[in-house]
Formats: sequence, structure tokens, C-alpha cells
Amino acid sequence: MKIGVAQLNLTEAMEKNAEKIIHFLEKGKEERLDVLAFPETALTGYIYDGFYDLDCGKVTDALARIARCVKGSAVHAVVGTPFRENDTLHNSAVVIFPDGRQAVYHKNLLVSYEEKYFRAGTQKLVFQAGGHGLGVMICRDQNSPELARELKGMGARGMFILSAHYYGLVESQMKREKNNALPLARAYENNVYVFKANAVGTIQGKVSYGGSMIIDPRGITVLRADDRHEELLACEVDFGRENPRW
Repeated sequence: MKIGVAQLNLTEAMEKNAEKIIHFLEKGKEERLDVLAFPETALTGYIYDGFYDLDCGKVTDALARIARCVKGSAVHAVVGTPFRENDTLHNSAVVIFPDGRQAVYHKNLLVSYEEKYFRAGTQKLVFQAGGHGLGVMICRDQNSPELARELKGMGARGMFILSAHYYGLVESQMKREKNNALPLARAYENNVYVFKANAVGTIQGKVSYGGSMIIDPRGITVLRADDRHEELLACEVDFGRENPRW
């Protein structure tokens, strides 16, 4: 399988973000990717108090556009977006399959200020692509060894982490090492691949330093994006072989 992550400079304009997602999906189709993941809230941008007034009908319409883009191809899209379910707004990842099916994961571990906007999910998600299980986490979820272990127990051979690490300038610098280290730990602890898609750039005076990465089961970073540009990382993964161990 060939799996990729897209590092995007998100905006507060949903239509512009959707165009970027579709642009990268077209590139993914050209590169014959099987799965391409995007950052947390990639569809709307991380808009803070803007989540209060979010038009979820526009979210549904944008997801339908993305579904039309992948329909009939080989690419599964993993898209970070707010998602309303039963009149409750969640910070979610929507997995869009080439055959039109969708699977939705709601972030389990919210940051404290997110509780103003979102309700935490309780379910876990491992979806199948190419006959292999792939788990999904969102940002703060990466802090939990237990969550990663549960995904591994559900059959995940690889895990996606969708992130948007926006902080003030000083805090963002201070947390870079931690946010790079946690995905490596989750990969090594569970003997799985980890595919992290992070946002890059600024929103509302907050900065996210990118550094999206693909990590192998030994905890080795195979590919890493830089800290200021949009980028597509892609890697061939042979899940048919036993994951390497030291």
C-alpha cells in the first residue's frame, strides 16, 4: 500500500480549504495513493469561537464534493472536520471510501478549551483499506498510550494522527519536541506505523509548525515535512510483512 499525509496551511474559509483538500487528493491519485490523511479541522480551519456559528450544512456539502473527487479511484480520504451528530458538534475525522461509504471518528480527548465547542467521543475507529486495519486519532488523542493500545487490539497495523497544533509563538516553540516525540512513542510501543498530518501556518494569531511525519514500527521517522510549507508525504508500506523489531 501507498499511504500519505498532507500538511496544509489552513484558512478560515471552508471553500478554500476544500479546494486545497481536493487539489491534494488529485495529486494523491496521480501518485497512486491508497490512503491520504489531512490535518485536524482541515475542512473548516481551527476557527475557535467560529465553531459556535458553524454552518454544518456547508460542511456536509463540502464533504460531498470530496467524496465525488475520490469516487471510483483507489484513494481513501481521512479528513479532519467538525461534524454534527444528533445535534451535538464533535471534532471529528471522516473517512471517505472510494465506493461512497463513510466512517466517522469523534476525538476522544479534548483540550480543555475545546469543551466549549465540542463534545468528546467515546467510540474508537479502525477502518479497512486494502485488507488492512488502520486506526484514527486526533491531536490530543496522541497523548494516550491506552487509546493507541486499544486501536492495536482492534487490528490496527497503522495509525493516523490528525493534528492542528496551534499555540502562541512561545508555547508553540516549547511544545514542538513533545509533539514530535509522542507519535514516535505510539509507533514503537505498539509496533505499528504512524502517519501524522499536522497543520502549518497561522490562524487568529496562533501558529502551527507543521512537522507532519511518517514513522515506522521501530519509532524511526521515515519522512518529515518542514515547519512552514504545505507538503505531501507518501510512503510505500508492506503490511503483508511482519513489522520490523529491533
